[in-house]
Amino acid sequence: MPQTPWVFASRMDNVRRSFIREILKVTADPSIISFAGGLPQPGLFPAAALAKAAESVIAGSGSESLQYSTTEGDPELRRFIAGRYKLRFGLDVDPDWIIITTGSQQALDLLAKAFLDPGDGVLVERPGYIGAIQLFSLFQAEFASVPLDDDGPDPEALGAALSGPAPKLFYSVPNFQNPSGITWSKARRELAAGLLADSPTILIEDDPYGELRFLGEHQTPLYALRPERTFLLGSFSKVVSPGLRVGWLVADPESRVKLVTAKQASDLHTSTLAQRILVRYLAENDLSAHVESIKSAYRRQRDLMVARIEELFPPEARCTRPEGGMFLWITLPDGVSAYDVFDAAIKEKVAFVPGGPFFVDGTGANTMRLNFSNSDEERIDVGMRRLAACLDKVLSRPSSCGAAS
Repeated sequence: MPQTPWVFASRMDNVRRSFIREILKVTADPSIISFAGGLPQPGLFPAAALAKAAESVIAGSGSESLQYSTTEGDPELRRFIAGRYKLRFGLDVDPDWIIITTGSQQALDLLAKAFLDPGDGVLVERPGYIGAIQLFSLFQAEFASVPLDDDGPDPEALGAALSGPAPKLFYSVPNFQNPSGITWSKARRELAAGLLADSPTILIEDDPYGELRFLGEHQTPLYALRPERTFLLGSFSKVVSPGLRVGWLVADPESRVKLVTAKQASDLHTSTLAQRILVRYLAENDLSAHVESIKSAYRRQRDLMVARIEELFPPEARCTRPEGGMFLWITLPDGVSAYDVFDAAIKEKVAFVPGGPFFVDGTGANTMRLNFSNSDEERIDVGMRRLAACLDKVLSRPSSCGAAS
């Protein structure tokens, strides 16, 4: 009997599978040195402290911690997040404005559900975070992009993008951007806030990496400069553990009602147990001291990766110099394909992410993202030497930029 074919929703037609997730399947081989995933350093997870917190939570309040909970999230956790904003920036955020989400990726999903209709315009950075591009594609958004330089979005391009028919959403990662590692300067933040002041465009300020600054000065959140029609996202994934899947979203009271409704329809609430464990961990440990240990390790790893690029890579390969976060970005000469470099590198047991999937306009085939946070210094040294040799081979023969096969 012939099987009736599946009839999928039309929204699935143009949603690409995550190229990074496909690469991570390849890099599951422990012999491969991977600079591909946006993964924290597992040796820095506070495993012992979290184990103690988990034991205390289950022993002391197991019946509550293993039960359903409120959609908005644990009140004590929301108070901690609000206090953290006050401590770091002097920013007054009412705990009631905060919704705890299952990672900050869910915060993006809730915002898309609440605001996007098919065909609505979404402005993203170029290059932009691939997880956001994939998610907004699912909601059938029409993309536009604004190029980044070392200080943030190009002023003229941003002004042009926000004039005329304004996009519904502008998604940004102003601190140590994924994938480029770029941080918006104070001047670019003020410029963007001014351009957005009279615009109906909703700004999404995603800040998963902001705590991880190991050079320079912290920058004021765009939310503080233009709070109206701005949503501020955060996560504990990069400073405690991604496995907990705990993030958050700061929303105004009117939008909060709609977003809570969307979350109720999505997963009812973020894991009660994960939230309670996190609350106990934060109460019994110094998060700032833990973050300092992460930043110290990441700076050493970043510095080594940049040093090997300066020492071993050809001078025509330009790279960003991030002051924090987890990534740096390499631009190869025009006509050189990062996919060719990737194919050569995998054969030598080293992986990275070619930059093409981070662009919504089909460009970027001569770019590549490297993650410096996940590998220790020994593997960075070996991996960068292998990668440099592969790059030399590709640059010494004719090559053309093309899409991944």
